[in-house]
Amino acid sequence: MPNLNDFKKDNDITIDISATIGCANLKIHQLLKLERGAVVELDRSIDDKIDIYANNVLIGYGEIVITNEEFIGISVTEIIK
Repeated sequence: MPNLNDFKKDNDITIDISATIGCANLKIHQLLKLERGAVVELDRSIDDKIDIYANNVLIGYGEIVITNEEFIGISVTEIIK
């Protein structure tokens, strides 16, 4: 598995960062019934950290923050070494 230090070799490489707040399993019939306003319950508590990925590799954990009135961000709370 890649280590964060592996990324230090070339500073010009673009890395895709993504975050996962939780997961859910739905049966197809449940998926087909989803409508605007439907709530899908995820497998995490509101107090749980979110997973942070770099190119689909888990690199750390964080919390959701509001960066301004239109956007959200991630406050990194832990980096996996």
